[in-house]
Amino acid sequence: MSGKQAAGSGKLVFDFTEGSAEMRALLGGKGANLAEMTHVLGADSIPGGFTITTEACAAYAKAGGLPDGLWEEIRAAVSRLEAATGQRFGGEDDPLLLSVRSGAPVSMPGMLDTVLNLGLSTGSVEALSSASGSPAFAWDSFRRLVQMYSEVVCGVPAELFEEALAEAREETGSATDADLSEETLRGLTEQFLRIFEEHTGNSFPTDPGEQLRGAVEAVFRSWNNERAVAYRRFEGIPDELGTAVTVQRMVYGNLGSDSGSGVAFTRDPATGASEPEGDFLLNAQGEDVVAGVRNTENLADLARRMPEAHAELIDSLRRLERHYRDMQDVEYTIERGRLYILQTRDARRPAQAAVRFAFDAVAEGLLDREQALETIDPGSLDALLHPIFDPAQTYTELTRAVPAAPGAAKGAIVFTAEEAGRRGADGEDVILVRPFTSANDVAGFHAARGVLTSRGGKSSHAAIVARGMGRPCVCGAADLEIDLDAGTLRIGDRELRAGDEIAIDGSSGAVTADAMRLIKPSLGEDFAAVLSWADEIRRLSVMANADTPEDAARARELGAEGIGLCRTEHMFFGSDRDELVTEMFIAGELWRRAQEKGGPHAEAESRDGLAAARGEFDRALDALLEMQRSDFTGIFRAMSGLPVTIRLLDPPIHEFISIEAFERAAETAEREGDAGALERASTRLAVARDLQETNPMLGTRGARLGLLLPPLYEMQVTAILEAAASIAAEVEAPKVEIMIPLIAFERELVELRELVDRRAGEVLGATGIEYSVGAMLELPRACLLAGDLAADADFFSFGTNDLTQTTIGLSRDDAEGSFLPDYLERRILVHSPFASIDVEGVGELVSIAVERGRAVSADLRLGVCGEHGGDPASIRFFASADLDYVSCSPFRVPIARVAAAQAAIEGARSEPAPD
Repeated sequence: MSGKQAAGSGKLVFDFTEGSAEMRALLGGKGANLAEMTHVLGADSIPGGFTITTEACAAYAKAGGLPDGLWEEIRAAVSRLEAATGQRFGGEDDPLLLSVRSGAPVSMPGMLDTVLNLGLSTGSVEALSSASGSPAFAWDSFRRLVQMYSEVVCGVPAELFEEALAEAREETGSATDADLSEETLRGLTEQFLRIFEEHTGNSFPTDPGEQLRGAVEAVFRSWNNERAVAYRRFEGIPDELGTAVTVQRMVYGNLGSDSGSGVAFTRDPATGASEPEGDFLLNAQGEDVVAGVRNTENLADLARRMPEAHAELIDSLRRLERHYRDMQDVEYTIERGRLYILQTRDARRPAQAAVRFAFDAVAEGLLDREQALETIDPGSLDALLHPIFDPAQTYTELTRAVPAAPGAAKGAIVFTAEEAGRRGADGEDVILVRPFTSANDVAGFHAARGVLTSRGGKSSHAAIVARGMGRPCVCGAADLEIDLDAGTLRIGDRELRAGDEIAIDGSSGAVTADAMRLIKPSLGEDFAAVLSWADEIRRLSVMANADTPEDAARARELGAEGIGLCRTEHMFFGSDRDELVTEMFIAGELWRRAQEKGGPHAEAESRDGLAAARGEFDRALDALLEMQRSDFTGIFRAMSGLPVTIRLLDPPIHEFISIEAFERAAETAEREGDAGALERASTRLAVARDLQETNPMLGTRGARLGLLLPPLYEMQVTAILEAAASIAAEVEAPKVEIMIPLIAFERELVELRELVDRRAGEVLGATGIEYSVGAMLELPRACLLAGDLAADADFFSFGTNDLTQTTIGLSRDDAEGSFLPDYLERRILVHSPFASIDVEGVGELVSIAVERGRAVSADLRLGVCGEHGGDPASIRFFASADLDYVSCSPFRVPIARVAAAQAAIEGARSEPAPD
């Protein structure tokens, strides 16, 4: 029976023999795999049972109770199970006991509920005792049922039972629960029954049907418990999926020294090495293994204790991996020497293990290259490129927040970019700690080993810049109290000061004050091979966002095919440039104002003022020209022969100017009685205040800035092209792409392209250096009028960060610190639109621009340079939208290479078959 047929049948309960792996959406991962394993390993290896569908869960949530007919289907399924086993559910002669487990269509480990040993009562426990020959086992199973049922179904506090267990172990001198005697277990169970009655006002249910119904409803309810909702929000799992419920015959690992339970992996889950690994507990149920309350043994111990069961388990592991064609995570129980497989699922593994498995699976003939690539989570590959905490070291967390940029770092706390730069220049490792960061802090990112903020999320300024520079970053640590004036950081009762050492893990979000050891994961031939397979398969080119020669070189090492975004504003920050840049912008604004007053009939004083302002402006531009030319030369050298897309200056002027600095200068001049200095400082202070903007994202920036101050863009174009011409004799001639940001109107692009072409003609002459001019599309109007813009552009690059902000009317930095988390919790948004592209809104504008742009210019080159260019889900969309390339931060280049290959595989699969 196919999943499609089953979903439309109205049937809500399926025996394991009726299902298959293809019915995952209906039967959940656990139910579908139990059904599949029944066919693969045989019914003798899988304890019999049935699955209640996810559709039943949805109906339960809607109706607030079991849907009509479901209980009758459950009872009929129990009757079939009784007939197959020759036992009666909860009977008083060798009773059939059941487990009730959750099983969503996607893995949600530990988020949903489970109840074991259903069917026991004060009557049937004696029957189980007699049938098993082990009274201690029977009473241990009963106390487990009372405890789990009380907690899961009726909400009795778990600590009441744990305290009673601890007291019993202490009084009897027992090391573990398994050491408790029959007498002690009887007493404990009676105590548990009293606890149940005291907290519920009812006696513990003795009717097995009532127990089963309560457990099924509890698992349905657990789909919307707090931890499950939070997990789905974090993982981007839709709420409407629901969970299936698997009801299965109990088998017992706690029947003595010839019994046990365990978890096994078909390969080492940490490294991917081909030998099976796992944990095993003698005389235990599965919950004991995962709870971590006892020290487990390994598979070698199982081989020594029960060689036949071990051999059968190894054979089952191999058969399951060959069948599922992926590394498996298997739960099993051994009951008096007989092996039962209770569950299998694709094993979660870190990047190192994922890459090793993919490489080995191809070598072994288990998978072809395309299939192997699809087993890798591209987003996890970041972890292979950054230092990590030594896994052998334990530590105390101060807090855990948003893991915004991967890798681990440690160093002394600094609270300002200036301090980071100063101490970093002296060779000290520092962590930049801020409430949030802005463009003014970029120099501090370069100097710091890592960044920690109390506000923001994965798409905040701190996160984006840190990822671009390869700096570990933890954002949104809301319980940090940062006092910049006092230079203190408080977490609860703990106060840290500037200079105190902390360590952060940008992959997990952990922050600690312990002295941590950092290690660098090793990259082997398997990683290089996997990336080469991806390059052979993908259609999208992968470029990098890089602003320095060092970033460019790193990007090339990681496989970037060029630079898709060089943000020139990042070159304007630094202790050797801050004063010069400030002077340039102030002089430029004074020159622009003098122009407005000037003209052929202007008074001599106005003409003199115009000339003076232009002179200061030109002197600053000339000095910056030298610096910019050096910057671009280094980048072109690193990217020899590859395309380099350079965005002309984009941010508004006021981001480069400090009002506070001019206020201090004016105060100093007044205090010292220096009239000339006071006049100069006052003039500049007034200009700086005038340049402040209420909403700079929508103000004088990008193309608007270039049109107001053409000499600024002329200087940048000159620096770019002179650098290209000078480096051409040293390395392969660079492919220069000059990008004009924030285009909204065709006339903006026309005028600024004319500026670029005019300067190119003057600078390049007969050098033969080629260049292209394109537009950065980050406004809805630009996307809608892409056909008009295409007539004057050689390429379009979508700036999806700003396109998202302007399309949704959402300020990224403000939203992440205020209502965006609430929107995610309410499921108004499934994920942040700054982390993964909003396909229906922003994506539609991209698709419109592609269609209209290519209709005018078939050769128009199209790419994306926003942070979405490194997000695997977004890359799938960009591939389907027929873009030519994506550009992302250097350390995300391997992610993009694999994600682009997966997108190509998915696209080929969805293409209609030829006639």
